Amino acid sequence: MGQGAPRYEVDRFIFVATAVLVLAVSVPLMVAPVAGEAAVQATFDFITGNFGVVYIWAAVINLGFLSWLAFGRYGHVRLSSDDSPPEFSTFSWVSMLFCAGIGTGILYWGTIEWAYYFEAPPFGVEPRSVEAIEWATSYPIFHWGITGWAFYCLPTLAIGYAYFCRGAPSMRLSENCRAVIGDRADGPLGKVIDLLFMLGLLGAAGTGIGLAVPLISNGLSELLAIPDSFGLSVAVVLVVTAVFVASVYVGLERGIRRLSNLNVVLTLALLVFVLVAGPTLFILKTGTNSLGHVLQNFVRMNSWTDPIGETGFVETWTIFYWAWWIALGPYMGMFVARISRGRSIRQITLGMLAFGTAGCALFFIVFGNYALHLELTEALSVTSILQDEGAPQAIIAVVQSLPLAPVVLALFCLVCLVFMATTYDSAAYTLALGASRRLEVGQDPPRWHRLFWAFAIGVLPITLMFLGGLTPFQTASVVVSLPLIAVAVLMAVSLVRSLREDQAETTRS
Repeated sequence: MGQGAPRYEVDRFIFVATAVLVLAVSVPLMVAPVAGEAAVQATFDFITGNFGVVYIWAAVINLGFLSWLAFGRYGHVRLSSDDSPPEFSTFSWVSMLFCAGIGTGILYWGTIEWAYYFEAPPFGVEPRSVEAIEWATSYPIFHWGITGWAFYCLPTLAIGYAYFCRGAPSMRLSENCRAVIGDRADGPLGKVIDLLFMLGLLGAAGTGIGLAVPLISNGLSELLAIPDSFGLSVAVVLVVTAVFVASVYVGLERGIRRLSNLNVVLTLALLVFVLVAGPTLFILKTGTNSLGHVLQNFVRMNSWTDPIGETGFVETWTIFYWAWWIALGPYMGMFVARISRGRSIRQITLGMLAFGTAGCALFFIVFGNYALHLELTEALSVTSILQDEGAPQAIIAVVQSLPLAPVVLALFCLVCLVFMATTYDSAAYTLALGASRRLEVGQDPPRWHRLFWAFAIGVLPITLMFLGGLTPFQTASVVVSLPLIAVAVLMAVSLVRSLREDQAETTRS
C-alpha cells in the first residue's frame, strides 16, 4: 500500500470463523437431514413459543425510541462530520434502501400472503368470511410496514453516527457498542457480536434465495415451455450470481445504485400495468380500506399475543417476521448508513419508515388485491393452487391471468431477477464491511473481499437448499435474532450516550 493510500484491514478472525461456523452447522444437517430437520423445527418452536413476547415488546419499544429520536432534540443531527450535502439523491437513496431491504420476497408474499390469512385468519375470525378478507388484506401491510422498517432504522442511526460523526474505524456492530462495552469491543464480546451479524445475514440471505429461485424457475418454465428442473434452477442461480457479482465488482456508485434505480423503474411499470389492466376500482377501494383497517388496529396488532386462543398465528407470522427483520437489521443498518452520509436523524427515520412502508404497501394493494379478486370472482382458485401445487405455481398462475400474459410474465421474471441481484449485491457489500477491521470514510472494501462474499451468498445457500439445507438457514435467522435484540439495546444506549456527550461538548465550546 503506497504512502497516503487509505488504510484497510480485514478482520481475519471474523472472515474465517464465519465460514467455519456455517460449515459446522450445515454439514451435520446434510449428513443426517431427517434428524436435523426435527432438531431445527424444535428449536424454532421453542424460541417462538417461549420468547415470542420478547419480540412483541422489542417492536413496541423500538418504535417509541425512534419516535423520541426523530422528533426530539437530536432529530436535526446529521450523519456527517462536516457540512457536505447527501452523497446520493433522494430517489437513488430510496431505491437502494428499498431494493436492499426487500428483495424478491415482496413479489412472492405481495401476491400470495393474503391467501394464508384468508384461510386461517387471526382473532378467531371465521375463515373465508368478509371479516377474514379485511384481516387478510391488512396483516401483510402491517407485517411489512412501519414496525418492521423500524428494526432496520435503529442500527442505521447507531452505525452511521458512530462512523461518520465519531470517527469509528469501521462499521462493525462491535464498534457501535463501544460507548457502552468499552475496550471489550476489541475482545471476545466484540467478536461474538460481529459473528452474530455475519451468521444472521447469511441465514437470511439463504432464506431469501430459497424463496426466489423456485419462483423464477417456475416462471421461466412457463414462459419458455421447458420443464422446471434442477438444471433450470442452477441456470437461474448462475445468471443472478453473475449479475450481482458484476454489480459488486464495479462498486456502490456505478453498480448497486444504477441496478437499484433500474429495478424501481421496472417495478413501478409492472405495478401500473396490473393496476390498469386489472380490476382498478376493486384494487383501489380494497387498498384504501386495508390502509384504514391497519391504522384503526395498529396498537392491537402490535400488542396481540393470543394468550387465550393460542392458535399459533402470532408465532407463525408476526413473531417470525419480527425475528426476520431483526436478523436483517444490522445488515440494513450498515448498508443504509453507508449511503446516508449528510442526512439527518429525522430525515433517515421518517424516510425509511415512510418510503419503505409505502413501497411494500403498494405491492400488497396491487398484486395482492388483484389475486384476491381472481379468487372471489372464481376466475382463478388461487387458494386451491396454493394448497395443491405450492406458492410459486399459484403466483405464476396469477401473473398469467393478466392480459398480454407472455410479456407480463417476462417482465415479472426480469423484475424478480433484478430484485434478487440488488438485494444480494448489497448483502455481499455489507458482509465485506462487517469483516473489515478498518475502513475510512468514503472507502469501499477491496474488490476481492466483496467478490468473496458475493460468491458465498450466491453459491453456499443454494447448495444447501438443493441438499435439503434451507430450513436450517430459515431457523438461523430466528435463532440469531434473539441475541441480536440484546445487541440492539447496546447500540441504542451507545447512540444516546454518544449524542449526549457530543451535545454537552458542543455546548461547552
